[in-house]
Amino acid sequence: MNLPEQCELEALIQAQVGKIYPEHDKQKVSNLLLNAMGLSGCAGKPFSHKNHWSEKDAWVITYGDSIQEEGVHDLKTLSKFLDTYLEPYINGVHILPFYPYSSDDGFSVIEYQNVNDALGDWGDIDCIAGKYKLMADLVVNHCSARSRWFENYKSRTDPGKDYFIDVPPEVDLSAVVRPRTSPLLKPIDTLDGKKHIWSTFSHDQVDLNYGNPDVLIEMVKIIRYYLDQGIRVLRLDAVAFLWKEIGTNCIHHPNTHEVIRLFRILIEHYVADAVIITETNVPSHENLSYFGNANEAHGVYNFPLPPLILHALVTGTASRLKEWQMSVPPAQVGTLYLNFLASHDGIGLRPVEGLLSEDEINTLVQRMEAFGGKISWRATEDNKVKPYEINIALFDALKGNLSEIDEWQLERFLCAHAIMLSLEGIPAIYIHSLIGTQNYYEGVEHSNQNRRINRYKWDYHQLEEKLDDENSHHTRVYRGMTHLLALRVKQPAFHPNAVQYTLHVCDEIFAFWRQSMQRDQSIFCLHNVSNKRVSISLSSLNLIASDSWTDLVRGHQYDELDSMINFSPYQFVWLSNKITD
Repeated sequence: MNLPEQCELEALIQAQVGKIYPEHDKQKVSNLLLNAMGLSGCAGKPFSHKNHWSEKDAWVITYGDSIQEEGVHDLKTLSKFLDTYLEPYINGVHILPFYPYSSDDGFSVIEYQNVNDALGDWGDIDCIAGKYKLMADLVVNHCSARSRWFENYKSRTDPGKDYFIDVPPEVDLSAVVRPRTSPLLKPIDTLDGKKHIWSTFSHDQVDLNYGNPDVLIEMVKIIRYYLDQGIRVLRLDAVAFLWKEIGTNCIHHPNTHEVIRLFRILIEHYVADAVIITETNVPSHENLSYFGNANEAHGVYNFPLPPLILHALVTGTASRLKEWQMSVPPAQVGTLYLNFLASHDGIGLRPVEGLLSEDEINTLVQRMEAFGGKISWRATEDNKVKPYEINIALFDALKGNLSEIDEWQLERFLCAHAIMLSLEGIPAIYIHSLIGTQNYYEGVEHSNQNRRINRYKWDYHQLEEKLDDENSHHTRVYRGMTHLLALRVKQPAFHPNAVQYTLHVCDEIFAFWRQSMQRDQSIFCLHNVSNKRVSISLSSLNLIASDSWTDLVRGHQYDELDSMINFSPYQFVWLSNKITD
């Protein structure tokens, strides 16, 4: 017997709960989830497969305190910087964890529903959310060892008594995939004696036990709270590790995918245009699994992109980048790729396993070390270590090629971003890439954390002076980046879901074609990733002769289709048949 249509949500939630918790009362758990989200089981059905974005979407990634000003809450200073320097060019902001925390620069959350006093308060968050699409982190896999939940766990009281995972140390956990080299289990003393607590990332970041539906219900309450604060994009941090089952590798567990589907159903019914982004720094094919059948994440981080673009620009050949792009399926309607080149973390290397050879990865690692970068490592199943990520400021990562540091750093840097900005998906630019911040060695030394190399904190007035200085590389980077952003947001062919085809030109030119969803604009995106001067014939692109073709970047018009395009090192061309206002 079919349920009435108006009660379809209740049926959907019960079906998901039955998959995740077959031994629990699914009706009881479903009712608790619906109450936590403030929904009726008879809520109307939203239209799921819809694009909540356009070519005008471009996001900036930043910490709440990346730019500081004496005597002013950091979030107010960030808001001023966004309004003064970025407002015409970006419409979305990812503020990295702004909650009270104990370590990992915010990703060890003490209290999920508070704003760190040093940054400001919810009024400051609401102010930014009122002007920009705001993305916030749902640190879903773990919380701080100093959180109330974990303190309650140790004292054996609720809430928290059963929120964490205790595993006897003699249990074989060798199959568990780890992104770190620290011991997996954290020994602690509780009122019930010694316990060994599952801690995937660090001993200050204790993993939550989603085998207990109370944990899931608590997380849904947090999701609702964030949505009520105007947050419209939720980044599910480290979600690949969410579900643990001893005897498995505890990554990408089927129940992890079911939990994401459950989040999607609840969120879409509560706020129809809210978006879920999954953060899974894993090999490419594993990353793509988080789209599900367009019923899990709306968006996935395009993790192979940073190391592959870096490889192309350092080696001078786009062959590996092109091979990967041809293998990437287009995102379905209602889903997207989140493109980025730099972030608060490093440049992950797991995403290019199977795309670059071990020798190619090692060569890239060695070159980044020569440019001042650091390397973070992970443990493998056979008790060896492998490079996990490169820690380096992107501007310094592109200061040279395989043989030397050269004069093409700025050109190489802008070429990297031109590729990223023109690809299918929404671009997300780390704030330090917009202003050319360099390696922050003092941060590494003071914290003993390699990732601090790309987490410099600017004084607002010093940065202002840098951006007013015509001779500063910061000014040249800012102007080059904002010029590209200003062009991008005007092009229908750069809609995140617009058609994209890889072009075969030569190894030095990374080329692809974009066409608007209305088919009224085509853009041929051509990028010289080498330090060579390269020429190609326009006729090789099969341009429509009746159209007029113009390079959007430099404004040059090509009237003769049998003429040549001459590329200087790292030059790029966006060749369009339509000039937009």
